[in-house]
Amino acid sequence: MSLRPLHDRVIVKRLDQETKTASGIVIPDSAAEKPDQGEVLAVGPGRRDNDGRRIAPDLNVGDRVLFGKYAGQTVKVDGNELLVLREEDIVAVVQS
Repeated sequence: MSLRPLHDRVIVKRLDQETKTASGIVIPDSAAEKPDQGEVLAVGPGRRDNDGRRIAPDLNVGDRVLFGKYAGQTVKVDGNELLVLREEDIVAVVQS
């Protein structure tokens, strides 16, 4: 990947949602919502506090995260659609 996030930004790849319901109904792409779960591909070095000290992010590459439906900025890199988010836009880390 050729992106390196700055400050407290994070690069996330959206994970595909199920296209079939539990009862077996197939949901077409046009009716499906954007997934609100993704995998962290890159993490910036962190933001700075008022004294200039760097605050390290709480995320790591490979984490599965939840984020808001309309959060972040969508970018296309090498044909892949990625999402650039601030760390504060990420709601939770999914632990398995």
